[in-house]
Amino acid sequence: MSDRPLKRSVVKLMSPFLFGKARAHYQESWPALRLDIPRQEGASGMIEYRRKPIAKLSHSSAILENGLDEIAIVGSGPTILETETRIGDRSGAIYLNGAISLINGNSARSPVIAIEDERFIWRHFAMLRENVPMSCQCLLSVSVIRAICELDPQWLVGKTIVLIDDLRKPYGHKRRSVATISDLEVGSMGTDGTSGFSCQPSYGVFKGGSVVVSAVQFAAAKRPHRIGFLGIDIVNANRPRFYEKGGNVATSGVFRAESRILSHIALAKNFCDENGIMMVNYSPVSALSKCGIPFSPARAKLPQDDGRKVLTS
Repeated sequence: MSDRPLKRSVVKLMSPFLFGKARAHYQESWPALRLDIPRQEGASGMIEYRRKPIAKLSHSSAILENGLDEIAIVGSGPTILETETRIGDRSGAIYLNGAISLINGNSARSPVIAIEDERFIWRHFAMLRENVPMSCQCLLSVSVIRAICELDPQWLVGKTIVLIDDLRKPYGHKRRSVATISDLEVGSMGTDGTSGFSCQPSYGVFKGGSVVVSAVQFAAAKRPHRIGFLGIDIVNANRPRFYEKGGNVATSGVFRAESRILSHIALAKNFCDENGIMMVNYSPVSALSKCGIPFSPARAKLPQDDGRKVLTS
């Protein structure tokens, strides 16, 4: 299947009429997914599908560790083929969408995956089955969890699952206004009234055109010494991703959403600057330079590279 099934596209299209405009996002879990979301550290929740418990839902503190040397956010832009992706012992990594195919042999600790667009599940669920180990920690949106449950709910069992909830359109609640979000005091919003940054992702994150926006909020909350971006190109997102072969290429909205993505990441950089967290970009071609995130050649692959370079500090 190349995209979401027709029945899901119809539900999404009809959702404002079915649930009302302020609750249109309810279609993400409708009709059979129920989530008990743990908001407090140490608490645990549950994923239920068709009234049956499927898997535990964990608090965001369950992923990675605090104070790592680096958390690498690994995307699937074309430049990832020019970038060393092995992760050091004191570092962690969040693999976005198709970058999950890079997990094997590249992570010294339990890897984290982040997927928030259900269309990736419908197109590439076999990739999850093949590449994501049981020890993997998963950041998944409501619609992604529901899509997995439709295909194979057993895949979720035994894994650490953390919800990517949307502060603007939270699970089980109507769409929040800017004033309501501000009252929550879990982050900050830009002057444009649309971009934002959450420092408490267990209560939700600001989504912004790409899963990298959500991933960086989870990463910053762990207070690493450095957040590194690999394969986060954005400017060439209209080209095939590194894992797409032949004519099997999915359209991407990332290229068109560049300004939206960067406005969110700029707020994340402000938070990191204020909290002593360095941000660095390892992709030789990337729009991240527009946010003041410097390029580093430390992970550049040279022709004589044997694939053993590991950045540890």
